[in-house]
Amino acid sequence: MVVTAEAGAFADAHRVAHLATADARATPHVVPLCYARDGDRFYFVVDDKPKRGERRNLKRLRNIAENRRVALVIDDYDEDWSRLAFLLIHGDAALVDDRTEYARGLTALRARYPQYRAMPLDQTTHPLVRITATRVRLWRARQGNSRG
Repeated sequence: MVVTAEAGAFADAHRVAHLATADARATPHVVPLCYARDGDRFYFVVDDKPKRGERRNLKRLRNIAENRRVALVIDDYDEDWSRLAFLLIHGDAALVDDRTEYARGLTALRARYPQYRAMPLDQTTHPLVRITATRVRLWRARQGNSRG
């Protein structure tokens, strides 16, 4: 297991991550997203929130098609810098093609985010991405940080 129990608890206690992708020329792109975790795998879906352009042509998906190596950052910011913390996940991303895995990932997302329960998300129109963690770093400014 790459994601330790402590790192998993930190990820599970948070609602938003920032996804970093890069295209074939290493041009970076970072977006916030909602996610669900299943062990060493993190899932996100391209949902119905307004986006520029067609869902399957989003920059994050084009980048993943060119370069599957990605990073997720989940963090705590506080004006008291002794409370700072972050989880950095390096991994390999891929579109989920398998219907069973798609259903499992979408179920996990709907369990975390009630907004997804109202959206008619479907594999043919709403891509689901799996990020398999390959390296994880949990950092805290101090032990005893209250989150995670």
